[in-house]
Amino acid sequence: MNKQNWINETEVKLPDVTFPKLRKQITKTKVPKKVCVYEYFALAKKDQKIFTDRDAVKGYCQQNILSPSDVSYINLFINGVLQPEMNYFVKEGMLVILTEDAPITGAAVSLQMIVV
Repeated sequence: MNKQNWINETEVKLPDVTFPKLRKQITKTKVPKKVCVYEYFALAKKDQKIFTDRDAVKGYCQQNILSPSDVSYINLFINGVLQPEMNYFVKEGMLVILTEDAPITGAAVSLQMIVV
């Protein structure tokens, strides 16, 4: 068997490849709403349960406690732990902790205000 015959005998015919026809689809995309997050940071003083704009940590950009009627969501974190809504009260310029105990001295108080 010569080399030429060997190649011809072992040639494999590739199958015909076809692509399925796809129906035209109209894809609707919804642009997400713009979200703004505002934050207020303070460090708790001894037995402090009321925080105002004046208690904000200095050195960050302007931090104000916004009115609940101007925001969509409010989250309070004390030392990084999310607090239940029943544990605090917010009005413009003021955050009041409603728990029996005040945060420990030096605890980080973070109020996150989200506007959608």
